[in-house]
Amino acid sequence: MKKIFFTLISPLVIVFVLGSCRGSGSDPEPQKTPEELAILDLTSGSSQVWTIAGGGSVTRDGRTETALFANFEFTLASSGSNKTYQTTNSNNLFDSNGTWTFEGGNFDRLRLSGTRPAAGRDITFTRTADNLILTFNVPMPSGRIEERVEAIAGNYIFTLKRR
Repeated sequence: MKKIFFTLISPLVIVFVLGSCRGSGSDPEPQKTPEELAILDLTSGSSQVWTIAGGGSVTRDGRTETALFANFEFTLASSGSNKTYQTTNSNNLFDSNGTWTFEGGNFDRLRLSGTRPAAGRDITFTRTADNLILTFNVPMPSGRIEERVEAIAGNYIFTLKRR
């Protein structure tokens, strides 16, 4: 009796075990590239608003400038190869909108399009938890110095919070 039982049940158990070892039939998701991971960090997959509100800060040349940017918001978006940004309350430091690209192969620097002082500069970023830290320099122009540009020139650190 035991011999008949094992003869009939053994093939069923083997088929069941082999069948359960098969994958679900779907291909595993391919690993993301370093650029895709950096985009995900900045845009949360499509669009992310970063703001001073809620504990962010701004320093220029080591001095606190947060009050000048109290309602500043920086939105980074990405869809396919199209990367865009928008800002509000930037005190003329950033353009109100434009495109952005990565600079360098480490995907830790970005560059904004536009005509305002922050445009066309390498902006180093660091992302930790719900914080985005932007570091960049607006140099003092050579030649005739305008008061407006002199008032904006300096080394900036923006510590932004995820909204």
